[in-house]
Amino acid sequence: MTTKTNNEVATVETGGFSNIARLTDLKSELMECCVGMEFSMDRIKMPSGVSKFFTVPADGEEEQQVAEIVGIILHSHPSFSYYTTTYQGGSNPPDCGSFDGRQGIGSPGGDCRKCPHNRFGSGTEGQGKACQNRKMLYILQEGELLPMMLSLPVGSVRKFEDFVKLWFAKHMKLPHQMVVKISLKKAHSNATNRDFSQAVFQRVRDLTDGEKAATAPYVQQMREYAQNLTTAALIPVDEEIFVDTETGEIIPALK
Repeated sequence: MTTKTNNEVATVETGGFSNIARLTDLKSELMECCVGMEFSMDRIKMPSGVSKFFTVPADGEEEQQVAEIVGIILHSHPSFSYYTTTYQGGSNPPDCGSFDGRQGIGSPGGDCRKCPHNRFGSGTEGQGKACQNRKMLYILQEGELLPMMLSLPVGSVRKFEDFVKLWFAKHMKLPHQMVVKISLKKAHSNATNRDFSQAVFQRVRDLTDGEKAATAPYVQQMREYAQNLTTAALIPVDEEIFVDTETGEIIPALK
């Protein structure tokens, strides 16, 4: 679209993520209409077994399965959680957690790099880590006003880190400067001899200058949001954990 001035023609970029600038104008009106209501980000659920589908919120209270997530990864950070006893489901936050991978909050707390629970071999039956090292991603999809949260499990964290390193080292680009497609593939763990779903990351295209300008406030907001998280945000609600309400027995999801 173009707008004319006295001496020149100015081009206004529309379409893609540039339209988010218009949506932010509606945000203030929304807050006026919904005073007292609490808004939280929806979560994208990873499959518990071997599946090529994410579970995402749909209209109303329903959920739907999708094969891929396409959007901008506005921000990402570590998501460490340690339970003194095995997590049994419910809304209990971990005994210790960290959002930077350096400083633990809770018990035992302290330096994550020196914590015995953050070492390989400290997990169940001497496998993995007792402290779950996840990665939290905030993803904004085209046409959406609020980003969604994806908590990457251990088996997918390295894939994301390799993707970031590749594009930064070779092209000096960060995830919030491009549109990214996230899909799932079948992977195998030699340690546990089990198959699982692993996230795969692929660049779709770079953002235009207009899209970068429109989404820059969102990038900053997600960074500020992450700095104020509490360990309650680490409750693994995106895991399909079924607990018998009478016996307390964990019923594993079908593999």
